[in-house]
Amino acid sequence: MGFVLALVLPPLLEWGMFAAGTDFLAVDVLLQLAGVVAVALVGGLWPALLGALWSSLILNYYSTEPFGSLEIADAENLLTLLIFVAVAVAVSLVVGLAARRSLEAANASADAATLGELARGVLAAEDTMQGFLHHVRTHFGMAGVALYACGTADDPHRSAGPLKRDLLASDGKLAATAAPDGAPPGATTPRDGDASTEVPGGLLLVLHGRPLSSREQRLLDAFGSQLAALRQRQELVASTEENHRLAEGNVMRTAILRAVSHDLRTPLAGIKLAVTSLRQQGIAFTPADEAELLGTIETSSDRLASLIGNLLDMSRLTGDAVTAHLGPVHWSDVIAAALQSVPSDNVRILLSPNTPAVQADFGMLERVIANIAENAHKYAGDSDILLTATVSGTIKDFPASELRIRDHGSGVDQDGTERMFQPFQRLNDAGRGTGVGLGLAVARGFMEVMGGELLAEPAPGGGLTMVIRLPLSTGVRP
Repeated sequence: MGFVLALVLPPLLEWGMFAAGTDFLAVDVLLQLAGVVAVALVGGLWPALLGALWSSLILNYYSTEPFGSLEIADAENLLTLLIFVAVAVAVSLVVGLAARRSLEAANASADAATLGELARGVLAAEDTMQGFLHHVRTHFGMAGVALYACGTADDPHRSAGPLKRDLLASDGKLAATAAPDGAPPGATTPRDGDASTEVPGGLLLVLHGRPLSSREQRLLDAFGSQLAALRQRQELVASTEENHRLAEGNVMRTAILRAVSHDLRTPLAGIKLAVTSLRQQGIAFTPADEAELLGTIETSSDRLASLIGNLLDMSRLTGDAVTAHLGPVHWSDVIAAALQSVPSDNVRILLSPNTPAVQADFGMLERVIANIAENAHKYAGDSDILLTATVSGTIKDFPASELRIRDHGSGVDQDGTERMFQPFQRLNDAGRGTGVGLGLAVARGFMEVMGGELLAEPAPGGGLTMVIRLPLSTGVRP
């Protein structure tokens, strides 16, 4: 475009001067100089230089005597043309330099903005490796981008031959050759891309599509540094998560050891003492004493069975090994089965005879209610435990029914209503009986498997209300 304008504009300007009937050389020179500036603005330095020389020839031919000839009769006209050429060349140089500097500044600003956006994404943990590669591919207009982990030349386990590249991530289409015979799974020696840059940490970023200019190559190197920072951050995040997981495992193991050392040992000691007493020779126990010792064995065995059952259930829930067999379940039936092992002196059940069935696993729901009732009996003492059922609320836009189990104990503060569902949590239980704090965790896990909800609400006037919410049954087993 610039060269075309340099060839076309000077004759047009000269024709305009001729059409206007103006024959002043000074005006013609200034007009042609303006044309050279216009060419420099549009096309840059080299079209402007061409335009300056072409304009000087046109001025010499049409505007200086003798007209229609390239000869110059007047020395003043020669000086005018020389000054015109010098000024035109100088203006072309200045305008071209300014345009080049402006372009460089625009490119630098665009590169800085791109790198700044990438850095922000890395620091804010918003970018993934795949997203980063996609950004690189779209920015350079490439067909494909790949990131490889390269073996080092001084690796003692490396076999002779070219270094192998293990593909870590890619975006777009890659041009690759077949892997060599005997290459391990996942290893490949792809065709060298059209551009590449080494990334700190033994990585190689390869681009497929077109060669890059020197400026683009420098930007690609900067992309590589950003990629190294992103990969380092991901490794740190993975390490932090692994450390957190190990720490949680240590807490879990410590809690289990505490349970084994105290909550298992205590009922075992009671059973051992009762059995040893009954086996002693020469001691005649009264029927009441014998019944008391047998009751101790039975109670301790029940506590052991409950504890071991909760531990096994928690292990199954943690390993996603629990499957619910859903079907219609009536609150009255499951409550009667769940409360068999709970002292019923202070338990009150207020159920409407026409309460609809809920969709649940009978065995799981029985365990949920039993664990909550045992927990309420343990911490509420001799106060009343009230069970009521209503049709209320929804679960995933399905009508639901709620069973509310309220005790009148000391209650739990608002912050503790969520912590109480974590494994091995016992709140406000200093000096109170036994238990490892698994009952409510198992109960919530079973509710989630059945597609229900288990909530804790501080009750007005003291105590705690546990809310079991399940969808109403459709009468059809899934």
